[in-house]
Amino acid sequence: MTLLALAAALAIQTTLPADPASAEAVAVMAPVEATFAAIAARDGALLAPHFDPEATMIVTVERPDGSRVIRRLTAEEFAGGLRPGAERFEEVMPDPIIAIDGDVASVFGRYLFKVDGAVVHCGANHFDMVRKDGAWTIAGISWSQRTTGCE
Repeated sequence: MTLLALAAALAIQTTLPADPASAEAVAVMAPVEATFAAIAARDGALLAPHFDPEATMIVTVERPDGSRVIRRLTAEEFAGGLRPGAERFEEVMPDPIIAIDGDVASVFGRYLFKVDGAVVHCGANHFDMVRKDGAWTIAGISWSQRTTGCE
């Protein structure tokens, strides 16, 4: 039955991945890239223009012992976690998959999070995007986080 459900879901899927070089995909990625820039700058105030005021974040953390924890954050809590410091933060999504359907889009892909150039954790990012008044904003982010299997 599961295989049948999967086949049905694939058959009715209407949204195909967008060409990452298309103008629309570039516009969808702009708030995502701005988020990575805010992380690099360690400045949560830079996030506000790119997030819906009611945006939420969900992170699933896999600990080294194999246990897992799920945390939920508001946009304000997420921004508050970006504090000045000496370390250099960098987050990269090498090959994001962008899907767009009208005023809704998603960006999904693996990521690497680096501190001073060294990978400290990785996982998958999923950005929920919505277009309001002609501009794409982040309605939510879900991501997995682990310290193994990152390279």
